[in-house]
Amino acid sequence: MKIKLAIAATGLMGLAGLNAVAQTAPAPTLPLTTIAALDVPRYLGTWFEIAKYPNSFQKKCVANTQARYSLLSDGQLQVVNRCLLADGQTSEAIGAAKQQGDATSPKLKVRFAPAWLSFIPMLWGDYWVIDLDPAYQLAAVAEPKREYLWILSRTPKVDSKSYQDLLERLTQKGFDISKLEPSPQKEH
Repeated sequence: MKIKLAIAATGLMGLAGLNAVAQTAPAPTLPLTTIAALDVPRYLGTWFEIAKYPNSFQKKCVANTQARYSLLSDGQLQVVNRCLLADGQTSEAIGAAKQQGDATSPKLKVRFAPAWLSFIPMLWGDYWVIDLDPAYQLAAVAEPKREYLWILSRTPKVDSKSYQDLLERLTQKGFDISKLEPSPQKEH
């Protein structure tokens, strides 16, 4: 049985077993930078949440957190976030995303409120792709204040070296990676 929950205002998803390195990031003094360009068609599809900063809207998710992005006829993206709850049920939240700027902008806005409320600016959250490997297999997503952070992968498990390299880049961007919590991906 599916339970509809707004599990994320930015949409993202998970892996098991990788622990964040206990490093403290320098206090962010510069504005957060994104990747240079996002090829949206390549970004579409399913992403597994590997790790995240804890947040209130995902606190009931215990495993198998993932997001699926697809293109809508109006040019926006549909975002479907799913996760496993402690009682074994699946939670699902359906939202929309739109690019800010040109067709290669890595800055998106995401909304999980009903469409009829989409005119209210504060219902749209920032979703910035701040790190992405050239093969579009491992990504980091955040927002300008660095209060939220997600590490996403196309697969439920990530190569340790790739993960550690990403953590180093996130530290350089001013993130405290000791706050990251792993997102388990379990067999169904």
